[in-house]
Amino acid sequence: MENLHDKRKIYEKSQLIESEIKENPLEQFRDWFLDASSNPTVSEANAMAVSTLEDDGCPRTRMVLLKEYTYEGFIFYTNYDSRKGKAIAKTHKACLHFFWPGLERQIIIKADLEKIAENLSDGYFHSRPKGSQLGAAVSPQSEVIPDRAYLEVKLKELEEKFENIEVPKPENWGGYIAKPYEIEFWQGRPNRLHDRIIYTLKGMDWEISRLAP
Repeated sequence: MENLHDKRKIYEKSQLIESEIKENPLEQFRDWFLDASSNPTVSEANAMAVSTLEDDGCPRTRMVLLKEYTYEGFIFYTNYDSRKGKAIAKTHKACLHFFWPGLERQIIIKADLEKIAENLSDGYFHSRPKGSQLGAAVSPQSEVIPDRAYLEVKLKELEEKFENIEVPKPENWGGYIAKPYEIEFWQGRPNRLHDRIIYTLKGMDWEISRLAP
């Protein structure tokens, strides 16, 4: 086994202070996301971890791509019958996490989740490459399958079936909007005295506080 006690780095690229932040966390997210999108060290700025609560009480986390963000919330797409979809159907909550090591920043978002309108899911589905559409139709996400060949055979069948026609969106596939009620912005600082600014929704307004690192 490897001892990792000496694996550490010094964080000193930026700071996060109250006099420089936005009053609305969605605007602060926008600023940080634009920084990440333009930074050459970040390959997928919209890659986020989505954690949901399983029936055994243990959270389960997976990487998902953010596809849109608005003043209302954060939108991503998935199979509604997947493990995350079933967990969301029970709790209607999830935690989103963005980590951009090159900027020494992370964002943690607690949110209530709702399905977006069917026509919006349909529009996004048909904007995707045809291969991605077929992949969504082929995969019974999170279910046990016999082997890789099972997927390859099903994909071949659908490629032939929809060679010259539009692929219909699966009924159990679509988008969620995560409406935040708490957003924490974390900026690495020297000596582990990191900056942590948390926005908490109180009625219609956002309350801003600083957390100890």
